[in-house]
Amino acid sequence: MKKILFCIFILTVTGVNAQTVRKYSNEFMNIGVDARAFGMANAMTSHTGDVNSTYWNPSGILKIKNSEASFMHASYFANIAQYDYLAYAQKIDSTSAWGASIIRFGVDNILNTTELIDANGQINYNRISTFSAADYGVTFSYARKTKIEGLQYGANAKVIRRIIGKFATSWGFGFDLGAQYNYKKWQFGAMFRDITTTYNIWNINEAEFQKIKDAQTQTPLQNQDLPESTEITLPKVQLGIARKFEFKNNLSLLASTNFNMQFERTNDIVSSKALSISPAVGFELGYNNLAFLRTGVGNFQNTLQIDGSKTVGFQPNLGLGFHYKGISIDYALTDLGNQSAALYSNVFSVKVDLSIFK
Repeated sequence: MKKILFCIFILTVTGVNAQTVRKYSNEFMNIGVDARAFGMANAMTSHTGDVNSTYWNPSGILKIKNSEASFMHASYFANIAQYDYLAYAQKIDSTSAWGASIIRFGVDNILNTTELIDANGQINYNRISTFSAADYGVTFSYARKTKIEGLQYGANAKVIRRIIGKFATSWGFGFDLGAQYNYKKWQFGAMFRDITTTYNIWNINEAEFQKIKDAQTQTPLQNQDLPESTEITLPKVQLGIARKFEFKNNLSLLASTNFNMQFERTNDIVSSKALSISPAVGFELGYNNLAFLRTGVGNFQNTLQIDGSKTVGFQPNLGLGFHYKGISIDYALTDLGNQSAALYSNVFSVKVDLSIFK
């Protein structure tokens, strides 16, 4: 058990080489929010226009009427990890708006067996304790219209807090920049995540680390040094285009696409040493702004098969939504890493226009 805990601890905290880039740093901030977005394969950059724009593109919060709040909960890895999101946004005046949101991704009640064996070499189960490994992301958003008709911009200031029980903690800070442009029936959007790179500074509890290190009596000289303390998240860019089509009988169709870019080589279907691109496409069929049916395809990746051949994998998504008198309830069937029974998970979210209570 000590070795298992040690491995979990090392995998979570190490790789933070000083002034080097972590490929998967702060990945919990890239999962996404809102069941509506999940149902559309997260193709939201260009047309997002509610409280959830604090995540997808902060310029979109200018489209809310007064003030809105949103909540989402989802489970990962057969309910081992819990993902929660809460957001609020409000208009300041006709040309500006602000918002705030918080994300928590955590695993709770992890057994800590580092003190299972007492000083006399006896196993004492009363010495087992529990701890949580949780990541928090707090975002503050501001958006403003420009003098150019149809063009608006927004920015996020992000504070990252990561806690691994009493073993290690970190603080991180970063910024996002977004813009949207509406031209006739077309909507264009751009989102620059971690535009200045996001820095995480770790503080390791050396006394607790020593307890884990001492458990490695059978594997000397392996993982015996403290991890480095600096973690850097590279910028990412998302470009989007959307258009809404109106039909007879109060029917509408929103079609949206995203081009998600990373400045490194990945398994995306378009990949080079300097840039990798993965597209996402989403559709939302609406009736009378009351009921919605959604679908989307994204996460296109080159995958290597057992026989050595390469294929292109992708992730399909489905969703439903209902909107009535300022209250929206959305559902998505999407891949959230839940391996129990199927490869898909159920996600629910609620959004409320708070002006209905006035």
